[in-house]
Amino acid sequence: MASTDTTPRAKTDDLAGLEAGLDALDAVQTHRTPTREVLVKKVLPPFIAIGLVLLVWQVLVSLKVTDETKLPAPSAVWDSLSDMWLKGTLLEVVWTSVSRGLLGFLLALAIGTPLGLLVARVKFVRAAIGPILQGLQSLPSVAWVPPAVLWFGLNDAMMYTVILLGAVPSIANGLVSGIDQIPPLHLRAGRTLGATGLAGARHIVMPAALPGYLAGLK
Repeated sequence: MASTDTTPRAKTDDLAGLEAGLDALDAVQTHRTPTREVLVKKVLPPFIAIGLVLLVWQVLVSLKVTDETKLPAPSAVWDSLSDMWLKGTLLEVVWTSVSRGLLGFLLALAIGTPLGLLVARVKFVRAAIGPILQGLQSLPSVAWVPPAVLWFGLNDAMMYTVILLGAVPSIANGLVSGIDQIPPLHLRAGRTLGATGLAGARHIVMPAALPGYLAGLK
């Protein structure tokens, strides 16, 4: 009899606790940040920073710190942009830079992904070129500009060389780091289910290594 009496009481307590939790959720009110606060904390600081950059820029030009061909005045830059816009060449110039960056990134993705898989899965390859990739990643991309100019001149090949040398090591090392953090149990389970070779890389390795891989892409 004692056991039959306590069971309904326990159920009643559980229902009471559930109702209290639902009431607490209903009582929660969403707080909307005022527009003025958003403008002051989010929008205003970037504009202030841009204004300070323009002010310092103008001061340096006024003091004639360097030649005008190297540091033109802000007004001269604005006049040049306006002139290019009126001639219809501004978007073409911008697209040239953007297209180079996009194509270079896609090439780096196509090279860095299989390279990262190879380094992570083959011990000999990791021992051979793993330290080289880590060293290249620590080197700033801008450091490749002078030798690339000497090797190829001022052309598209120089641009893509700088992009690839800066992006491929980062993508490959990010993927290697992500693969190293995969629990071994996942890999063994995939092999048991027949996910080996390219199938294992596609269905097991790449999804599990996604956090490190995205960090490398970033």
